[in-house]
Amino acid sequence: MISVIAVAAVYSGAMSTPDQAVSARTAPVRVVVIEDEPTITRAIADRLTAEGWEVSTALDGPSGVRTVAEVRPDVVVLDVMLPGFDGLEVCRRIQADEPVPVLMLTARDDETDMLVGLGVGADDYMTKPFSMRELAARLKALLRRVRRAGPAAASETEQNVAMQFGDLLIDRAGRRVMRAGVPAHLTPTEFDLLLCLANAPGTVLTREQLLADVWDWIDATGTRTVDSHVKALRRKLGADLVRTVHGVGYALEIPDDAEADEAPADDPTDISSLRTPNVPDSDS
Repeated sequence: MISVIAVAAVYSGAMSTPDQAVSARTAPVRVVVIEDEPTITRAIADRLTAEGWEVSTALDGPSGVRTVAEVRPDVVVLDVMLPGFDGLEVCRRIQADEPVPVLMLTARDDETDMLVGLGVGADDYMTKPFSMRELAARLKALLRRVRRAGPAAASETEQNVAMQFGDLLIDRAGRRVMRAGVPAHLTPTEFDLLLCLANAPGTVLTREQLLADVWDWIDATGTRTVDSHVKALRRKLGADLVRTVHGVGYALEIPDDAEADEAPADDPTDISSLRTPNVPDSDS
């Protein structure tokens, strides 16, 4: 059985600058740690407390969901192997409340396990053993990405423009996607990855470029993260959507008979049927 810790950050517009996302708030970042191993709970809580964050804890799945509902935290640290019901179910229930970016830490370097985590709404993962310092750094990068994805991140014109590539429609303003008339339920990071590729259609972007632009990482230690998210995109949108250039990276594949163009988001033939919010799907 796998052991996973998920770190989830709720979308917040209260951040001022990327590096002040944690420290410049009027109140400390609120954290709920859901973990049944006291040693792990203590280590995570001590590290996040040292960051100046307020930490609450829960020892099982049901109490974890209740604590999150009561505290309304900015960040949730979640272990998958929990009494009551597991962390994947906790993640599903949290995601059902509102979209929550999730960083997963897994003890097994198994891509199937990672894709299961992505399938219930995770945005990223790290493989154990990990350092608390790296965990905190990844979490801060995740918070910066949340801020960047907010309403102020793009101009009003950009937000109100829908992108169309053949039968693929990307609603920037609503952060929703439709392929061949069918809405696709993407996680926040999957949407950001797709949008990054769509901003340069047909152009090969290296894994390092994607890590910097989507995950806000400055190193290449997480290149398998890119690969796993591309696989998740292909599973949800079709295997033909993203082209692999072995040893280099990925490109958005444009059909030969479809010319890439952009259409206004209020075009009734484009976006009107995109009624379903772009929240993670719950199948594993």
